Amino acid sequence: MRVIYSEDHKLRDARTELYAGQLVTPFEAPFRAEWILTAVTEAGFRDVVAPDAHGLDTARKVHDPAYLDFLATVWDRWVAAGFEGEAIANSFPVRRTSQRVPDNIVGAIGHYANAADTSITKGSYEAAIASMRCAVTAADWLNAGNRFAFALCRPPGHHAGIDLFGGYCFINNAGVAAQRLIDHGAKKVAVLDVDFHHGNGTQDLFYHRGDVFTASLHGDPLFAFPYFLGHADEEGEGEGAGANRNYPMAPHTPWQVWSSALADALARIKAFGAEAIVVALGVDTFECDPISFFQLKSEDFIRMGEMISAAGLPVVTCMEGGYGVPEIGLNVANVLKGLEA
Repeated sequence: MRVIYSEDHKLRDARTELYAGQLVTPFEAPFRAEWILTAVTEAGFRDVVAPDAHGLDTARKVHDPAYLDFLATVWDRWVAAGFEGEAIANSFPVRRTSQRVPDNIVGAIGHYANAADTSITKGSYEAAIASMRCAVTAADWLNAGNRFAFALCRPPGHHAGIDLFGGYCFINNAGVAAQRLIDHGAKKVAVLDVDFHHGNGTQDLFYHRGDVFTASLHGDPLFAFPYFLGHADEEGEGEGAGANRNYPMAPHTPWQVWSSALADALARIKAFGAEAIVVALGVDTFECDPISFFQLKSEDFIRMGEMISAAGLPVVTCMEGGYGVPEIGLNVANVLKGLEA
């Protein structure tokens, strides 16, 4: 198992998050990656390398180039406008309003945001680029003929859509990894999202495409962020018809129910003819996670990895969520152990 990790994730160290009506210390913080790296190396996964210096060519195939240009300049524009705090969206192009991008930076942030939870800070863009590079480097490890790679991505990516950021995500790392595999010869790839929260950004990227099957196991959007996508009747459109599968689940879902959904998703991935799986790995399905409501235990993550491995396909794993409890590192390491079992 090759692990790809960049110290540049520390360049994103936000101080504010809008949560429950208050500005709080963000749940998504540098300590997450550090805890995970320590746990996976202590578990024996010591082949840790820095990512290659990839550009944005692959990312521009799944994201709107104008959106990526916005990410590259937003912080400087925010500072130039005279604002002293971190950049947080406070105005959105809601239903029945214009979709034109405002010149004013406050309006532009709202245009490109899918939630007001995620502040943009100095270093956010650079950290997002480093995170994306981890995912592309991991995909290239599979392209070289290897079976497993773990991209320790931070910031995460699965809430980043074609031209939207939010949910701590700026560039969709799993989506870029899937595109990289397609670019290097794979005819069909699957993105399997096991984060507690629906991979709304990944669904947005591939909803009209027939070469990438997307499956997401998550808290029912009637009760859980990101709320507005992730229902079971969303199955893809056009060339992507039938290539999107959602598994919304109720509060307090235990392993027995959750694993049944995983088994169904893996069967559909095999039937689709995927040549590789990109796992969007969130361990916020853990019973003690502070912002989730599933009931998985640490030993369940070993079984999760075993089930995915049993599909017999090469696997790129991209880190997504998992917050505020020391077990996040153990749970990630357990998934990797299960994959290699």
